[in-house]
Amino acid sequence: MKHEKFEVTGMTCSACSSRVEKAVSQLPGINKASVNLLTNSMQVDFDDSVLSEQDIINAVIKAGYEAFVTASSTAQARPVKNSASSGAAAAVTAMKKRLIWSVIFLIPTMYIASHNMFKAVFGLPVPEYIVSLFDGPQNAITYAFAQFILILPILYLNRHYYINGFKSLFQGAPNMDSLVGLGSAASAFFGIFAIFRIGWGLGYGNMLLVETYSTNLYFESAGMIVTLITVGKYMETRAKGKTSEALEKLINLAPKNATVIRNDIESIIPVSELVIGDEIIVRPGESIPADGIVSKGTTSIDESAITGESIPVDKQPGDTVTAATLNKAGAIHMTAKRIGADTTISQIIHLVDEASSSKAPIAKTADKIAGIFVPVVITIALITTAIWYFFMGADPEFSFSLGISVLVISCPCALGLATPVAIMVGTGKGAENGILIKSGEALEQAHVIDTVVMDKTGTITEGKPVVTDIIPLGMTADKLLPIAAGLESKSEHPLATAVVDYAKDKGISPVQISNFSAIFGKGVRANINGEPWYAGNARLMTENNISVTTVEKKLNHLADDGKTPLLFATKNTVQGIIAVADIEKPTSSQAIDLFKKMGINVIMLTGDNTRTAKAIQKRLHIPQIIAEVLPQDKEKYIAKLQAEGHQVAMIGDGINDAPALMKADLGIAIGAGTDVAIESADAVLIKNDLLDAVTAVRLSKAVIKNIKENLFWAFIYNIIGIPLAAGLLYPAFGIKLNPVIGAAAMSMSSFCVVMNALRLRFFNATYPNVSRETSTEPNESEKTTIHTCLTIDGMTCAHCQKQVHDALSVIPGVTAVTVDLKGKSARIESNQAIRTSVFAQAITDAGYTLIIPKEEKQMETTLKIEGMMCNHCKKHVEEALSAMDGVTSVKVDLETKSADVKAIREISIDEFTKVIADAGYELVNIHN
Repeated sequence: MKHEKFEVTGMTCSACSSRVEKAVSQLPGINKASVNLLTNSMQVDFDDSVLSEQDIINAVIKAGYEAFVTASSTAQARPVKNSASSGAAAAVTAMKKRLIWSVIFLIPTMYIASHNMFKAVFGLPVPEYIVSLFDGPQNAITYAFAQFILILPILYLNRHYYINGFKSLFQGAPNMDSLVGLGSAASAFFGIFAIFRIGWGLGYGNMLLVETYSTNLYFESAGMIVTLITVGKYMETRAKGKTSEALEKLINLAPKNATVIRNDIESIIPVSELVIGDEIIVRPGESIPADGIVSKGTTSIDESAITGESIPVDKQPGDTVTAATLNKAGAIHMTAKRIGADTTISQIIHLVDEASSSKAPIAKTADKIAGIFVPVVITIALITTAIWYFFMGADPEFSFSLGISVLVISCPCALGLATPVAIMVGTGKGAENGILIKSGEALEQAHVIDTVVMDKTGTITEGKPVVTDIIPLGMTADKLLPIAAGLESKSEHPLATAVVDYAKDKGISPVQISNFSAIFGKGVRANINGEPWYAGNARLMTENNISVTTVEKKLNHLADDGKTPLLFATKNTVQGIIAVADIEKPTSSQAIDLFKKMGINVIMLTGDNTRTAKAIQKRLHIPQIIAEVLPQDKEKYIAKLQAEGHQVAMIGDGINDAPALMKADLGIAIGAGTDVAIESADAVLIKNDLLDAVTAVRLSKAVIKNIKENLFWAFIYNIIGIPLAAGLLYPAFGIKLNPVIGAAAMSMSSFCVVMNALRLRFFNATYPNVSRETSTEPNESEKTTIHTCLTIDGMTCAHCQKQVHDALSVIPGVTAVTVDLKGKSARIESNQAIRTSVFAQAITDAGYTLIIPKEEKQMETTLKIEGMMCNHCKKHVEEALSAMDGVTSVKVDLETKSADVKAIREISIDEFTKVIADAGYELVNIHN
């Protein structure tokens, strides 16, 4: 089965699109054909072994229209447009020119036809030469013929209404152009008939006949009808052009050229000539030309075009970069991994284009009605004319006027535009907010969802374990963290990686270890300074005769919270516990709460153990969890919910979620998930944020509500307008519609439908009081807790106690401080590791002294540093040195270009040199 997209020209209303769709659907080998009036496109799924693209094109031509392949490698393919709005822009320009010239000729026509009314109603003076030239029975031929001459250019400028309209009519498939063409041509031919009758009356002296026909000319109506329809079409086309702005912006993001290095020669080439593996240079201010990996240099990338996040993301060698994102800072070299149509931006453009061109099921009702609408209207117009003339006794002019009014007030356009405009705006709005909705069907389906099933890992949670709690027991956190990082540094287990990454983020260097060995399922063992250390679970401790009795309550508490405790111990004693967990994303809780407020049931479906699942359920208030589910069984749970009558959305990111995503009524893939999951889903959340799933449902509800509003007003307009135009109220109330008024109403109906759909552009995807900032830090309930004990000299009274308390409380990261005056100590709780040097400085500033244990005797070092020029430089050096492990105080002298450093460990020259160099300066000498 092959999928192909065609451009279809010549369609003017939903009757046209319905005819094309019907003509193609009847071909053998067609699985599905969907025609979109708004984008003038057709998407076809067909068996290419049965028929070809040319067969489909021939069917469209036979139906009275033209078609071209818009995205194909075949020779007959038409070149792809440069932008989504190029066709609309050309149409607007041509229509504007036609409209201006139509108005230029219409104004004198209207003035000649209505100058007496202007004088009688508005009191406007009429020049004498107008009166002498056009007033009175003697000037009837001049009066009529002048109008006829003036409308000829108008009729010629708008000839496509007659050409397309009568062509469709003769083919048995009348459309909106048929209505307009019939109404306008009938008015013009009646005027020509009137000229002959006026001439006959003048020749035979029948002035009553002359007066009757000279006051019932419809030349101005013939010109006004097509001009007003063109006004409506012009406004409609301009408004429709706005619906493709999101797609156009995406297309314009992609850079046109790239700077590459080939054979050691730097050159600029078109992006289309890139090949996988090319080394590309991207300088500040340039867009990334392909998806790839940074190979050299560091920078920050503005990824807002893809993710919607405004904060630039830092990149370094090994990090991935995405095409169409903007390089903000340094120059980088990158290796191209995905190019052309395979890049992320190209896939997004393709998805948005496909979705905006697809048809929602709700559109089928309008299409069915539109397919029979025009023939019915023509029949009603003929019946109206006949009834008034033959049964009501009206004169031919009156009966004819009502028939024309019925033709020109009827509007199939409003029906045809009600759905596709809203879908295009809706999918474009979703793309602006990082939500890729693959089809109109998916957009419609989302609004009826009553159950959301979520995977846990990578969907509700970050998908990787991080450190959540640090509980020192036999030593301070400052000493525990380097030891823990050293013990876990050679392990490849994800929990070990979490500890090492945490230490790295805090700038803590791991201690040197020896005799490392990994013990499967339990932990690791290694020597530090010749002493054996263990890191792992309680089973490892017990097997090595290390008691965990005193920490069992802590271990159980951590496990109940869904955290995995890692114990660190010497050969006799547990020295500390570090808890690790896959923490929830910052917005998962808010997203779940919002789903529940919308009346949607939330279920977490996970393969993880029940204890961990219940801990997350408790924290996030998830109504229902299903844990310990095998990957192959996830689809069965979705099917079970559907069998119970639920409309189910599945949100997931892994390969094991793909069957469930396919089975669900609406599959939503996390953008950072696997390609298989993304391909299986109906929508993709680029920002990996569950709040965007809420937005997708809200957007669907807004779009469907908008479509229903459009369809309601389109139907009501015709239901009220057609009987009114047929003169239904004339016998009782004397209300009769002039064909000119009918034409104006017809134009405004389509315009109003489009403008109503454009209100979706103001859809608000933000959530008050909800932070969408991505972070690897835990949620409030998951914040790291570190306990530190300090010994302080100099405290003698309650005032001293308060001063120390206040000094320690203001240190960033400190959450609680307890000062023991009698014991000359302070106990600190913090949500991050804080260096001894920071505590020492705060206590010194308060007027007291931090007692450093004997084994932590301070080393003093003087550094000579080149490159410091000002106090800003001085601050940089102080911050860089103070952040080093073991440093307790730093004093920088700008005049002598030196720094005095005190530390509780010996720091090598290489360490100092690297820190100074990273800060942007040069270490030239060192004295101990």
